[in-house]
Amino acid sequence: MNVEDSFNPGRTWVIKIGSSLLTDNGLGLNRALVNGWVDDIVASAKAGVDIVIVSSGAVAEGMARLNLATRPKSLHLLQAAAAVGQMGLVQLYESSFQRHGMHTAQVLLTHDDLRSRERYLNARSTLKGLLDLGVIPVVNENDTVVTDEIRFGDNDTLAALVANLIEANTLILMTDQAGLFSSDPRTNTDARLIRHDKASNPRLDTMAGQGGSIGRGGMVTKIAAARIAARSGANTVITSGRIAGIVGHIGAGKVEGTLLSADKAVLVSRKQWLATLTSRGRLTLDAGAVRVLRSQGRSLLAVGVIAVEGAFKRGDIVSCVDEQGAELARGLVNYEHNEARMIAGKASGEIEGILGYLGDDELIHRDNLVLS
Repeated sequence: MNVEDSFNPGRTWVIKIGSSLLTDNGLGLNRALVNGWVDDIVASAKAGVDIVIVSSGAVAEGMARLNLATRPKSLHLLQAAAAVGQMGLVQLYESSFQRHGMHTAQVLLTHDDLRSRERYLNARSTLKGLLDLGVIPVVNENDTVVTDEIRFGDNDTLAALVANLIEANTLILMTDQAGLFSSDPRTNTDARLIRHDKASNPRLDTMAGQGGSIGRGGMVTKIAAARIAARSGANTVITSGRIAGIVGHIGAGKVEGTLLSADKAVLVSRKQWLATLTSRGRLTLDAGAVRVLRSQGRSLLAVGVIAVEGAFKRGDIVSCVDEQGAELARGLVNYEHNEARMIAGKASGEIEGILGYLGDDELIHRDNLVLS
């Protein structure tokens, strides 16, 4: 099968840039490469693609600035290097995008931010809001505050979780390698480039090598990331960031590297995930809201809710039932139970006056709602 014939990158991408690539194997930030990627990203963004960057390089840049020859082993020194390096990393992205009149936003996450459903919704709303404003989010693990227990472990994993978070169509893992090979090309001259496979294929595990001394990721983590991304239907491209115009090539459906494809479409997989979560409360809907949910696939507004049961937090799963108690849907709720009771039956325009703030227009957004 011709990869280009089957690959559609979609309109929402996460691009992860590796440490060794970004920092020229620890020599300092590679401004020429970054400017080239930014030129391509800006062109894609202006064509209507939503793009989130997940950037490694804070620790590596900090090491270069502090004249550290080897990656620190202690957590506090890693955090110190990250704090120093993050300054240069943010400055580089902002100045590069400013050449095109575009803004970037720094977003630092920990594992807890995506493990908690409330923080998950907060992070999702922030990223979606930034994209709506035409801003390019630059995401990194919050290395200066994490502990060993809550580290993502590598930015490949972080990028995959962000792809899940924003329902990305494509995860692009840019590295200093051409893609995934059948064996390590550094030690085996007969190694062949894997052009296309399913992310779920267990044979991929035997082909992966370990990461370098600068970054934490290698092909092992990239395969694992592809499988995480595939849970919400995103395809993954592993490619060399040194190929001129690589972002634009992928946008045109041309894969230069390895395509690891998901088994299901984005929406289908996400809905299946939502359906597996345990309900923490119940919303009883009037006949109009029941009809809209069943026939039009729209979001649930507070005006259609006539009763609220349970003690739930923002981001919890709640059941949506009709007046006879039959469940018709469930989803991630945007307001906690006391707030939901206060705004039940009220129009979206009244929420801010009742609560003193407006979190979301919808009680449950249609992307976070699955019919039973």
